[in-house]
Amino acid sequence: MTVPAALLALDLHHDLQLYLVGDEACIKPFLAGSENKEILQRVTIVHTQCTITNSDKPGKVLREKSKSSMFMAVDLVQKCQVQACVSAGNTGALLLCGRHLLKTIAGIDKPAIIATIPGATSNCYLLDVGANVDCKAEQLLQFAVMGSVLAESLNGLECARVGLLNIGAEEYKGSEQVRLAANLLETCESINYIGFIEGSALYEGRADVVVCDGFVGNVTIKSSAGVVHVIDNFIDAHSQTNWRMKLAALTSYPLLKRLRKHVNPSQFNGASLLGLQGSIIKSHGNATVEGFVYAIEQAIMEAENNVPGLIANKVGSILE
Repeated sequence: MTVPAALLALDLHHDLQLYLVGDEACIKPFLAGSENKEILQRVTIVHTQCTITNSDKPGKVLREKSKSSMFMAVDLVQKCQVQACVSAGNTGALLLCGRHLLKTIAGIDKPAIIATIPGATSNCYLLDVGANVDCKAEQLLQFAVMGSVLAESLNGLECARVGLLNIGAEEYKGSEQVRLAANLLETCESINYIGFIEGSALYEGRADVVVCDGFVGNVTIKSSAGVVHVIDNFIDAHSQTNWRMKLAALTSYPLLKRLRKHVNPSQFNGASLLGLQGSIIKSHGNATVEGFVYAIEQAIMEAENNVPGLIANKVGSILE
């Protein structure tokens, strides 16, 4: 999946150069199938047979896995040999490698994972979606700063609308840390805070950035993906049940095609690890070739916009 996606990305972006970190014997057969010699000239293989599995414990990664493909890929960012890293591997290990090698930006306690949520009128960014299960109010404020920078730089927004995910819109609702975070955001002039956002309004395009802790965010993003698959399977199963349904499906095909494209999980693959002094993009482990290309393109956009630098500048201005 990763090598075919890399070749496709190279074909789409003619100034792109990629380092493929992994077992050279496994990588080369995929490259041999490409007839475009110009593309192959923009590929560099960094050989290693060591990998990090999902069963590897975090402490073991730093002690015994410094020669793993994931560790070496992040190290390339640290050494400024590449501008970003894309990985579909163990999320916890990737966070650990990122924090160990790249360090967090001054003023940021912990990195957060940010993902894109499809909306009826516009998409929004949701963070954290799994890096930090428990968050203090100050960390939620930091997430808001990082999310707004990403939304403004990648989407050309002048002032991203930021909301806090909560169980209600009333100011007395939610956990203590969420309420404290709301107070911090209300007094932060650098953030366009619009208040609490309920789960039902998450997909309505009311906010450009929605902030929550990693537990809530992870459940939300996975539930969303599940709903998309249910709708897709329902349409396929019932569109062929009888001639009336076949006719209805044929008539509504253009609309259904647009809907499927709009909520296609592949195009939202690529969650950024924000808060590090370098760009790391986490892809789903079961992503398609199309999905992994989107993750690579997310890395390209972050590199071109220098998102870590923009975050550092904004955090610095708020702390001054």
